[in-house]
Amino acid sequence: MESRIRVVVAKPGLDGHDRGAKVVARALRDAGMEVIYTGLHQTPEQIVAAAIAEDAHAVGLSVLSGAHLTLFKRVTELLAERGASDIVVFGGGIIPDEDIPKLAELGVAKVFTPGATTKSIVDWVTANVSTTPV
Repeated sequence: MESRIRVVVAKPGLDGHDRGAKVVARALRDAGMEVIYTGLHQTPEQIVAAAIAEDAHAVGLSVLSGAHLTLFKRVTELLAERGASDIVVFGGGIIPDEDIPKLAELGVAKVFTPGATTKSIVDWVTANVSTTPV
């Protein structure tokens, strides 16, 4: 029996707006995934620690503050340092189109920009996150 996809949804940095993250977390949960929402003002270290402790298959980051390059980079670096590069990192928020390729180079698997539907996010996670160890 295949286990359910486990996703840590996190709000890194000082951004205090988490409605979008909560909407995505609920949509993933309603689609049958296990979702751990870490809350506001999380450091990359806290997010990675939670992902590893929760045996997550994916980390979804919501960044509206403009610090997406720094925050996503640190999360992917920490996952690699801790031998957890198999955890898929995706995210969304206010991210300029020109930064999306830069995030891909950092190991971010997918970026959802404003207007992305919860269905498109659920469908992407379902299709691209595996519960089978690599």
